[in-house]
Amino acid sequence: MIILVINCGSSSIKYQLLDMKSDDVYDMLAKGIVEKIGLPEGQLKHRPTGKEQYVVSQPIPDHKVGMKLVLDALVDPVHGVLHSFDDIEAVGHRIVQGADFFSGSTLVDEDVIKKIEICCDFAPLHNPAHLLGIHAISHVLPDVPQVVTFDTAFHQTMEPYAYMYALPYEYYTKYRVRRYGAHGTSHQYVSRKAAALAGIDIENSRIITCHLGNGSSITAIRNGKSIDTSMGFTPLEGMIMGTRCGNIDANIVPYIMKKENLTPDEMTEVLNNKSGFLGLSGKSSDMRDLSRLASEGDQRARTVLKKLCFDTVKNIGAYVAEMNGVDLIVFTAGIGENNPDLLQRICANFGYLGVRLDGHAKANAAGEILMSAADSAVKVAMVPTNEELVIARDTMHIVSEL
Repeated sequence: MIILVINCGSSSIKYQLLDMKSDDVYDMLAKGIVEKIGLPEGQLKHRPTGKEQYVVSQPIPDHKVGMKLVLDALVDPVHGVLHSFDDIEAVGHRIVQGADFFSGSTLVDEDVIKKIEICCDFAPLHNPAHLLGIHAISHVLPDVPQVVTFDTAFHQTMEPYAYMYALPYEYYTKYRVRRYGAHGTSHQYVSRKAAALAGIDIENSRIITCHLGNGSSITAIRNGKSIDTSMGFTPLEGMIMGTRCGNIDANIVPYIMKKENLTPDEMTEVLNNKSGFLGLSGKSSDMRDLSRLASEGDQRARTVLKKLCFDTVKNIGAYVAEMNGVDLIVFTAGIGENNPDLLQRICANFGYLGVRLDGHAKANAAGEILMSAADSAVKVAMVPTNEELVIARDTMHIVSEL
């Protein structure tokens, strides 16, 4: 079954085109990423299997433009891998927020779309982008079934004391105000891959997964199930991120609104799109840019890097206490997979747990790798996330039953 998997992030569109034979037997036909959406110079990197990489650099103002670039690349006479869109048998989408409407993947219909729209309030940077992807596919491939996989589903195993806020209970019953988390597809995938890599039984384990990227979250996983995670009602909660502020004193919000005479929508824009790396540095929301600026002596960029490390260490430490120890710490996503020096600085704070990194692994960190030394009391792994494969598997199973 040829399946197009679309993963719309807050500033990116990752995609894979797979020919799925079974859960673990498949051919990768093409994959790629649209990056820096909304920044002055965006880029498409299209990697067709057996052909040279195709790169397009141009301003990409929004996800609609980015999606058009993806679809055009797949059927390009030179760089494409499809004769036409008719070759695509199913499309799977990553959806950040499904609230408590969904506990697993499901086929797209009007009711599902309406519920995803409701959840836009909970994930204002993501769900609208996901809906653009769904509508774009509906326009180009109206007869092709679409499946959605929710990042919140993995976190539905959290206990009420972990997901409830200490607000009047009526806000939960009336407006579904509670912690939902995000990146669940990634946390589930890398925890299982890393456990196998480290020789740990996932059903008898304490694992902390660190998804560090433009959006970042950390999850405590006991015996294969999420028990706590850093994101909350929306992906705004938790750590510093590309354009999101993470945890702040809630009273800052009305204080700034009064001082700046801002509406709720304007304040939401500040918190979600003008804060984080971008707001603190004043230069960029992209870690690659900030790493370069920091190396050139930019003090605000250095503060961003230090705060990301600081926030990561705080969350890992909290989850170690929550689970009364940890067997495995996993790093993944754009920052987590490409910054071994940052991971080393993070892990240096856990010497008291007996964490020791292997020098060779630190210097050659790439792909799936166990970064901890043989005598480390806690295993440390870096595993590239593959949310797309999880989505393709679920899509294949659901569509096969139609």
